[in-house]
Amino acid sequence: MRRERRLLVLLGLISLGLVGGALYLQFFHNEDPCPLCIIQRYFFILVAIFAFLGAAFRNWRGIALFETLVAICALGGLVTAIRHVYVQSHPGFSCGFDALQPIVDGLPPATWLPQVFKVAGLCETPYPPILGLSLPQWSLIAFALIFVFVAASVRLKRKFRSAVR
Repeated sequence: MRRERRLLVLLGLISLGLVGGALYLQFFHNEDPCPLCIIQRYFFILVAIFAFLGAAFRNWRGIALFETLVAICALGGLVTAIRHVYVQSHPGFSCGFDALQPIVDGLPPATWLPQVFKVAGLCETPYPPILGLSLPQWSLIAFALIFVFVAASVRLKRKFRSAVR
């Protein structure tokens, strides 16, 4: 159980660190977030919240519940990141800026913290790559790794519990 709790804390810290990195790029490198960027931020924050809540539990059921919620959020973030990578690889294709912006900007956090959750850019805007990959590609990798680690943890836990019975 200790291993799972440490994994959840680590995933929560990494997720918050990735949001912090995105905010750094936004405020210090003028890389404005698009609707898909903001949605990915929400998923990273949800991963962190559920991971920290899961790490606070002392029983298998509570940890498994929050690991499942982390996996679901990672899957949602993965789908969003795949869509973002697709949009950036097809520059003539729009992400639906006009359609997504009012929805994303209408969510409560956009009014509470507009500098963090308000849409300011277009999904197809290419920014300089980081170590050869775009930010959506890094996001895709992060969500995929989170999903794989948590899914493996849940699966190992189920095998272990069924072997004990």
